[in-house]
Amino acid sequence: MKHLPKYIRPRWRYLAVGIESTPAAEIDRGTFQRELWYAAGNLLGDPGSAAADLTVYSFSFADGAGETMLRVRRGETDAARAALACVDAIDGEPVGLSVRGISGTVRACEERYLGRGTGRFEQRHVAFADADRPAYARDEAVEVSMPTGFVSATELDFE
Repeated sequence: MKHLPKYIRPRWRYLAVGIESTPAAEIDRGTFQRELWYAAGNLLGDPGSAAADLTVYSFSFADGAGETMLRVRRGETDAARAALACVDAIDGEPVGLSVRGISGTVRACEERYLGRGTGRFEQRHVAFADADRPAYARDEAVEVSMPTGFVSATELDFE
């Protein structure tokens, strides 16, 4: 079977997306892809979701931070960004997604926008809510472990 001529092949754009969640979150590629498809289907409908053709191209997530690259059809990047904005939790864990950039090739997307993670968590104990509690710090953000879940704070809240 012959390859399609270049002018007939589908054209793609690649979105670099940063992922942040709680330190205890366990998110994998399959669950992220499923939530993305559900969000796209609910927002754009079946025809719009099929036109965007959102696919997770690469994925990495550990210690509450990660990054992924999404493949989207050219001309559908606005719809893809809107679908990403609808994802607020994955398997019950709250997540924050941010589009770092859009590129026309995988290589350019990796070199420009991926690989510069936000750093890893540093575990320590802090005084919060009248008790000594375990906390996870990354840059200026601090996640304090409470009996009901995590509470977000900044370094200024502890000085």
